[in-house]
Amino acid sequence: MSRLVAAALTVTFAAALAVGAALGVVALLEATPDQPNTPLITYERTGQGS
Repeated sequence: MSRLVAAALTVTFAAALAVGAALGVVALLEATPDQPNTPLITYERTGQGS
């Protein structure tokens, strides 16, 4: 009977670890890095009507 309890605890722990890892990966993928909102290329406008 103790082997059955050990197997059940192992399965439960493995499932909880898998769920925790999946939630961690999702949280990392949804994290947005701090990026400045400055363009890399700027074009000079000449006075052409606008």
